[in-house]
Amino acid sequence: MAVAQRIDLPEADGVGGASACPACLAAPSAERLAAMAGPAGGRLVLSLPTAHCAACMTTVEGGLEKLPGVHSARVNLTLRRVSVDAAPEVTADQLIETLAGLGYEAHELDAGLLSATETDRQGRDLLMRLGVAGFSMMNVMLLSVAVWSGAESATRDLFHWISAAIALPTVVFAGQPFFRSAWAALRVGRLGMDVPISLAIILASSISLFETFHSGHHAYFDAAVMLTFFLLAGRYLDHRTRAVARSAAEELAALEVPRAVALREGAEVTVPISDLSVGELIRVRPGGRMPVDGVVVEGFSELDRSLLTGESLPVQAGPETVVSAGEVNLTGPLTVRVTAAGRDSSLHRMADLVAVAESAKTRYTSLAERASRLYSPLVHILSFSAFGVWMWITGGDLRTSINISAAVLIITCPCALGLAVPAVVTAASGGLFRRGLLIKHGTALERLAEVDTVAFDKTGTLTLGTPDLTNLASHRRPDLELAMALAEASSHPLALAIAASARAAGIRPAVIDDLREVPGFGVEGRYHGVVVRLGRADWVGAAPVSVTATYLSTGQETRAFTFADRLRPGAAEAVRVLAAQGKRILLLSGDTEAPVADLARRLGIAEWQSGARPEDKAARIAALTAEGRRVLMVGDGLNDTAALAAAHVSVSPASALDAARVASDIVLLGQDIAPIGDAVRIAVKSTRRIKENFLISAGYNVVAVPLALVGLATPLAAALAMSLSSISVSLNALRVK
Repeated sequence: MAVAQRIDLPEADGVGGASACPACLAAPSAERLAAMAGPAGGRLVLSLPTAHCAACMTTVEGGLEKLPGVHSARVNLTLRRVSVDAAPEVTADQLIETLAGLGYEAHELDAGLLSATETDRQGRDLLMRLGVAGFSMMNVMLLSVAVWSGAESATRDLFHWISAAIALPTVVFAGQPFFRSAWAALRVGRLGMDVPISLAIILASSISLFETFHSGHHAYFDAAVMLTFFLLAGRYLDHRTRAVARSAAEELAALEVPRAVALREGAEVTVPISDLSVGELIRVRPGGRMPVDGVVVEGFSELDRSLLTGESLPVQAGPETVVSAGEVNLTGPLTVRVTAAGRDSSLHRMADLVAVAESAKTRYTSLAERASRLYSPLVHILSFSAFGVWMWITGGDLRTSINISAAVLIITCPCALGLAVPAVVTAASGGLFRRGLLIKHGTALERLAEVDTVAFDKTGTLTLGTPDLTNLASHRRPDLELAMALAEASSHPLALAIAASARAAGIRPAVIDDLREVPGFGVEGRYHGVVVRLGRADWVGAAPVSVTATYLSTGQETRAFTFADRLRPGAAEAVRVLAAQGKRILLLSGDTEAPVADLARRLGIAEWQSGARPEDKAARIAALTAEGRRVLMVGDGLNDTAALAAAHVSVSPASALDAARVASDIVLLGQDIAPIGDAVRIAVKSTRRIKENFLISAGYNVVAVPLALVGLATPLAAALAMSLSSISVSLNALRVK
């Protein structure tokens, strides 16, 4: 699926419009500067959710750049977007048609409703500071070895001053993430984990500088830089486990079509959605997405509602049919009277549901954050108490008292506590990634371990959303030849399934004259002078059956072709494994009753609900949560987005819409859904390891803190002990694998 929006850019001082690609909007870049010197026109931004590799990149860029008027096309695989610099006459429809020819389904997106996508600045910033701290730590440690080896007097002082020249700028630069966070916490009267971290770094540096000024025997610049390095390593691990994604509400709003074809004074006029008023008439062509909520006043067609409701089959549309923004018009042109547009549309109301659910989820805090609320005040109390007691013992020896206070602060520094969660999550995420699951949210594993209920969507989740012909063998070859010939003239999902099954069975299509598709009904033609039809039961004069079917009329008799939704690989195993773990399994689908009941029977799911709209799914998740249930929601469509955001933890396939993937905590990378059962088991093991890491951290403090309090640990020894505890936590985390 590809999504596009033109952004017309003003010219200034004779310079062409700047790049409007999301990455370029975040910050000036070479691409942006180059685009500013490019030809005048507009920039089209297209979303490519199905692009996944370098071959996709080459195909899309090469295909689009062959179009007349397209100056350049650049694909960003991370965002699954392509930025197209094109002349004003190039339209989104042309690009969509070209992408369809390349094998990429296309839908228009209003990029103006999306916030500018930020590049991963924070991750790159942390990695840069980590590299600087690591390089400095190695150099300062080399100088320290010379001092430890017996350098004295002027030589020792020289090495200390060189160490200071390296360490102090490093600490000031690399420690900024901790200093900024600590200052922000102190300004609002709060003690966070970064307050003792910052104090430990500052104290270690200050004591070292004081000792260097007074030609002291010991300076602890190596301790200050080592401390900074290990803390930055923990912070970067934590950052990598927290995928920063755009709001699913923004993604949903962006799926609204930005323009519509209005019928004004007998002419078709393309206007922005914001210019439409209630009661106005618009024209929606075949293949187009419905831009507004409304009522059909003219035309017949079929609508694909799977995006919004999860219905696996298209529904017939004609005069008086109520339509919603986001539905896709399949076979015939429709004239629609507007009842709601823009922020009043059903699509936008769904976005509001998601926004509320997302804000509720953010109230969940990680185990590390909860532990730090008790830990941070205790660290300060111990350090200040040590300072006061030693000032009293030594009769006011400030130098000794500060050294011991700093050693206590460093040895109790919450580095191991900060690594306890991200180290485990990183190790577990690697294991799950190899099984085909990508963890997006830092607390997803903790929440997944608490799950006792699993709710599945049907279409696109437990099934692939593609029908399989189930009774091919029961039909005579002449009937199959007729059905195949008629089916090849339609793009309806059931027709495509008949054509594919017949082709695989070696059937050759009959020769039929005057083939034509009747929007909303089916396909007809003449075979040896007799009208033959493939389509709806009432249209061909057949008695409908109780399962999903399409019907063939040969002129003398009718035949029913029945279908079942194709199961996603691993669906049966996932349900079986989760049930064996004692989880309550539910099936929530927007599809009609017959296919939902059939799937529930095939998979052994006792609880199921059909015809569930987006708000119904979200309400069911909320009701289960109110009962004290911890729900895992697995879904892929727009109709699942609010439920995904409201659930305790959520999973969506990589084939899902952008909005569903953004709202979920975990993304299933392959087609096989079986790894979800493994994910729950690994999550339980990971939570156990996290708690063990807390015990390791606490045990280390029980042993090390008394030594620091009685003056048996210098700041350097404290830094080494702190590093040892961090390494122990990391090694324990690797046991998750």
